[in-house]
Amino acid sequence: MGIGEETEAASLSHDAPPSTERLAAAASVFRMLSDPTRLHLLWAMAQGEADVGTLARSSGASRTSVSQHLAKLRLAGLVESRRESRHVVYALNDGHLRRLILEALNHADHQVTGEPPHA
Repeated sequence: MGIGEETEAASLSHDAPPSTERLAAAASVFRMLSDPTRLHLLWAMAQGEADVGTLARSSGASRTSVSQHLAKLRLAGLVESRRESRHVVYALNDGHLRRLILEALNHADHQVTGEPPHA
């Protein structure tokens, strides 16, 4: 196993009980995911970078609402932004977050469709 593989394996293994600090950080992420509009925006950004107008059309929310949600997500450190010409483009800043969003929606698919969960 190479050095990078050891680091990756260690980051995926959490055998020890989580610290209070880690639990609080994880709970903070779940609070940000608990709003359906924010979850939709994060799902859209999991598909690729997008500007406010694109996110507003995708989510069906107003540009003002999308901007407010994006500000919260940026403050929470879940998304990053960059200026591209006259537009600000938003993106997820973490592959873990992308996988968490997609897994949450996969889990929801099972609940909505009645398909049995995976073992």
